[in-house]
Amino acid sequence: MAPFSDHVDAFFAEFFALNPLAATAAGMHDHDGAWPDLSDAGRDARLAFAARWATVFEAIPADELDRDQAVDRTLLRLVLDEMRFEDEELRQLAWDPLEWVYVMGGGIFPLLAREFGPLADRLTSIASRLEGLPALVDAARQSLVGTPDGRPVSKFHTETALGQLSGIDELIGDALQEAEAAAPTEPDVAAILDRLRAAAQGGTEAVTRAESILRDEILPRAAGEGRLGPELFAAKMRRTLRDDRLTPARILERASQEADAVRAEMVRLATVMWPTWCPDRPQPADAGELVRGVLDAIAGEHQQPADLLDFCRAELGRIEEFCRARDLVGLTDEPLEIRWTPVFLRAFGGAMLDSPGPLDRGQKSFFAITPIPTEWTAEQAESYLREDNDRMLRVLTIHEAVPGHYLQGAYANLCPSLVRAVFWSGVYAEGWAVYVTQVMIDAGYGADDPALLLTHWKFYLRAAINAIIDVRIHAGETLGGAMNEAEAVELMVAGGFQEEAEARNKYNRARLSSTQLSTYFVGSMALWELERDVRRKLAGERAAEVVERPIPGGFGPTPGFSQRRHLEATMGHGTLAPSLLRGLVLDEA
Repeated sequence: MAPFSDHVDAFFAEFFALNPLAATAAGMHDHDGAWPDLSDAGRDARLAFAARWATVFEAIPADELDRDQAVDRTLLRLVLDEMRFEDEELRQLAWDPLEWVYVMGGGIFPLLAREFGPLADRLTSIASRLEGLPALVDAARQSLVGTPDGRPVSKFHTETALGQLSGIDELIGDALQEAEAAAPTEPDVAAILDRLRAAAQGGTEAVTRAESILRDEILPRAAGEGRLGPELFAAKMRRTLRDDRLTPARILERASQEADAVRAEMVRLATVMWPTWCPDRPQPADAGELVRGVLDAIAGEHQQPADLLDFCRAELGRIEEFCRARDLVGLTDEPLEIRWTPVFLRAFGGAMLDSPGPLDRGQKSFFAITPIPTEWTAEQAESYLREDNDRMLRVLTIHEAVPGHYLQGAYANLCPSLVRAVFWSGVYAEGWAVYVTQVMIDAGYGADDPALLLTHWKFYLRAAINAIIDVRIHAGETLGGAMNEAEAVELMVAGGFQEEAEARNKYNRARLSSTQLSTYFVGSMALWELERDVRRKLAGERAAEVVERPIPGGFGPTPGFSQRRHLEATMGHGTLAPSLLRGLVLDEA
């Protein structure tokens, strides 16, 4: 048989041709001018690809593989099963119009935002994709009819897609504007300017037609809610986690337990902090009132809308200096830009980190913050700013940047395994950012500011509640009842001390997505369990001294354990699902 590496090379050559947007995202730019074939014929081709390669990788004898190759083979087999599940069971492109908006934006934004090649080459690829946009719209029109088993097109996803389509027009305009600005001094850009102009006009017309189709044809017959239901949600959860041991019921149980423990800790902290933050008011007997009162006072210290980016830039500098001073983790010089979220990605709100692909070495990561919508009232805007107050922005910068997503993404891109780099695990990525925030707090970051600690626990509580509403919204029929908006908002506001605007945004996000909101809590839980087991292994006869608290972290010193060594070892295997990572890290320990 051919060596495993030869199989992997052949697999990726075929995979990237079938999935040109995945190729662009990975930094493999041979297919930058193409769209994936999202017709029924393309779906059949992907299913055949998944079946054939699953047979190939299953047939490779285990004794021919070293430890890392064995992990990569396991990951590839899981990914191929995920591909089959998406095209055969989930069928999202048949009922979710928003997914089509993400496809459009994902085909244009990376080519414009990252300078991986000459501008003329990138604009040529954009022109090619814009020329293919009418056919993509045709494919969407034919596909958005619901699934064969009766799942209708989601009305809420359709309405949201209509609101995000303007972001595609914005990307087309940005590409044309950049070309026209460069053409006088760059002959290669000038040479393709006429083609780009024609393609931009055709692309804009295609977006206008897509809007008409969604508004006039699809929305009137859209009868679905987008809820997956217990069976489909459980099937998707297994594939999201790449682990079949954690069922939705178990996730709900663990998240509920941890939420209760974190709330108890927040009550303890607020009791001590009340005289400082609410000196003119008697301390309430009700625990919820007590915590909410202190958090309300803290929330009053927030930035103005225009200053959010600058605040996070300054905070990033303070975080990096802390990490150097404590020798907590090695930093990176990879470029990072803190910017506003592109319009086509604003449906989820909040903040996000977009890392370059593993083959796009030296390209920027984007720490994107969603601005306040212009149509919001003054009261809505104030609620948003109170939620993302100064302390929450400090926590958010750790989560999204250092040592969170940005730093972890930079380490992941150094992993020699292309399999792990391309098929990264969301549960590891999101779990890492939650986990490492607590690591920073344990190391003493903001130790002179109890308000930061209370806000951190509020942020962590949000991760547990995210998992609860994710499970209850999509699979609640068998787990206490399907959660409606009033119940979800009540849990987030009264149970999680969130602002109402944030809570309603999160409810919408939970309806627009599925399983993703659970990854923060589940991933963090898995990484804390891994650190616990590494500490116990290194402690040897003193392993019993490594005792877990009801809330995460706080292990204290452990013989033989180095926090920096552990963090870097955990990041050193790529963005690998915790179920596959455990054995590698424990063996190294």
